[in-house]
Amino acid sequence: MACLLTAGIAGCQTSGNKQPGKPANFGEDVAFLRQHLKNVVVLQLPGDSSRVLVTGDYQARVMTSSASGDAGNSFGWINYDLIGSGKLTPHINAFGGEERFWLGPEGGQYALFFPPGKPYEFTHWQTPGMIDTAHYNVTAEAPGEVSYQYTGTIQNHAGYTFKLGVARTVRLLDKKTIESRLGIALPEGLRSVAYETENQVSNLGDSAWQETTGLPSIWLLGMFKPSEQTAVVAPFRPGADSRKLITDDYFGKIPARNLQVNDSLLLFRADGKARGKLGIAPGIAKTGAGSIDLANNSITVLLYDVTPNGKYVNSKWEDQAEPYKGDAVNCYNDGPLEDGTQMGPFYEVESSSDVIALKPGEARKYSQVTMHFEGDAEALKALAEKLWQLPLDSVRQFLQQK
Repeated sequence: MACLLTAGIAGCQTSGNKQPGKPANFGEDVAFLRQHLKNVVVLQLPGDSSRVLVTGDYQARVMTSSASGDAGNSFGWINYDLIGSGKLTPHINAFGGEERFWLGPEGGQYALFFPPGKPYEFTHWQTPGMIDTAHYNVTAEAPGEVSYQYTGTIQNHAGYTFKLGVARTVRLLDKKTIESRLGIALPEGLRSVAYETENQVSNLGDSAWQETTGLPSIWLLGMFKPSEQTAVVAPFRPGADSRKLITDDYFGKIPARNLQVNDSLLLFRADGKARGKLGIAPGIAKTGAGSIDLANNSITVLLYDVTPNGKYVNSKWEDQAEPYKGDAVNCYNDGPLEDGTQMGPFYEVESSSDVIALKPGEARKYSQVTMHFEGDAEALKALAEKLWQLPLDSVRQFLQQK
């Protein structure tokens, strides 16, 4: 989630997975988006009930997915009011979607969201068009797979202009591939949907990208539906200094009721009712962050690469002493702003690549896998134990805290 969101950006929603008067399942989401957009692709494989919905109108964004066909639960949060209005809004167009392609950093002297010479104030904060309103063109389609590309320019706060190409492929994964990526056999009784996005950035300019003029990163953000019984799960490498490498005060200190940090794993309440954001440094971040939704009997898992000694952009809204010492993984819980308005509710799990230093003509790829699992309590219990050695009862106890 962006470091700051202010009232009036986009339409509000009611809490929970079902919104009165809004689409109630994946098939209805498809119908809604096809009514308002021109370029909607539904990925599926023969004989498989999993579905993934992608649109080039919103930068090859994965809007939502289902493990149970058209009648199944739709996992992505969608801003129906904003999309239905057909209008664009200042600063950002928060259309939703469970995986969108962005570029970082957001803030700092090499920020991509602030023009040169302007202070780090919301008035001057602007999501670049190529990751907000641009249309990405389809370059290839095959069963369960679609590819897009876009060429554009972005100027950072230091005044350097990047001429770059973006290529993005969304690929549906079958059960055998899911088990291979996780390194486990899935418990019986689970329904699943999983997809991989392959994201490539190319330097189309005539000069090399350097630290002294600012380096970008690939930033993938997923917006999901919250519930009263949802917790984000994020594993990390244990160590004496691990707690110092978890930032939990982006919007003020996250209270203990909403955040539990154990030796090698944290739980973060994702009910869409209390705004908060945390970050995990690359030195301790591990792949496999996700969430558990006890109300809807589902587990979400994100897989991505982390370079422990890599340089990651810092997106804080200030001139930074260490602009390449940022987070590899972020988690966000939406909630009301001070004036009571709210964009969501939703929650986010985000990953970033390390910085991209490219010579003219060079390219860099960064991939992420998103998986959703549905099933009965016993199947989910077995999966949580295999993934994170995490008893569901401990998640339930955390969420019952007052």
